[in-house]
Amino acid sequence: MDMGLVRTFLEVVETGSFIRAAESLHVTQSTVSARVKELELELKQSLFVRRKSGVVLTPAGKRFQPHAQTMMHVLRQARQDVALPAELRAIINIGAQYSLWQRIALAWMADYRVAHPEVAVRAEAGTPESLMNHLADGLLDFVIMYSPEARPGFQIEKLMEEMLVMAATRPDHRGPADPDYVFVDWGRDFAAWHSDQFPDFGSPGLHVSLGALGLSYILARGGAGFFPRRLVAADVAAGRLHLIGGMPEFLRPAHIIYPTESGNEAAAQALESLRDAVRLDRAAMMQVNTPPEPAHAPRRGRVRSVGSAG
Repeated sequence: MDMGLVRTFLEVVETGSFIRAAESLHVTQSTVSARVKELELELKQSLFVRRKSGVVLTPAGKRFQPHAQTMMHVLRQARQDVALPAELRAIINIGAQYSLWQRIALAWMADYRVAHPEVAVRAEAGTPESLMNHLADGLLDFVIMYSPEARPGFQIEKLMEEMLVMAATRPDHRGPADPDYVFVDWGRDFAAWHSDQFPDFGSPGLHVSLGALGLSYILARGGAGFFPRRLVAADVAAGRLHLIGGMPEFLRPAHIIYPTESGNEAAAQALESLRDAVRLDRAAMMQVNTPPEPAHAPRRGRVRSVGSAG
């Protein structure tokens, strides 16, 4: 398939207009129309519906759009791989959910680059859906995420577990019962667990989709929310946050998913390096003593579950 046709299609989608697409591509409107028509003939489907306000995708166009984006991504990656400098022997492409970059991937990647300067690393943060699609399309060598989708030809391996705990800016915080409680969206399973643990909790005053955003907010304005224990450990030690005794805890596993047979030696080496880093980190965390919970406030429950967002 002519990639010029694919690029033109995506430009029309982006701009919503043949005219604006032509301006962006520095060609005439008739050229854009001819390219789209040629692509439609090749696919044997109409891709756009023309309206006075612009153009919109047909159902076939919507189905073709992710494939077009993947093709352009592969082309860009191929150009970069071909232009790999002589001092680099390999490239690995890794992805992780946004919150896992902060808690796992960034520190490991920095150490890996020092130990393996001959390997180039391309890193991507994204949603579970986008990461799984890029992995399936061969654009990523492995992905770190909370709730990977089982697919033929891919191996899912539990990497670590993290505990979500209630942290607050004052020690007497009542959690969801107080108006400054922040609901952090850690995924559907967490939401169901939260509803079960706090049946009287209604609509939150503040709902955030990223843990880092919720933590930054309560540190700046006060409040409470559920966060990974390791994420709040420094703020708890400094007295900026307090762990609220008697509150339930949510166990959330993180996984890696990778092709069963990839043949990428550098990616396999990087995976083993990541496993080693997590094992060392786990051993270090076990040596850190956490304050005991008050004897008069028994834990209300613990649920093993897998989140999908955050």
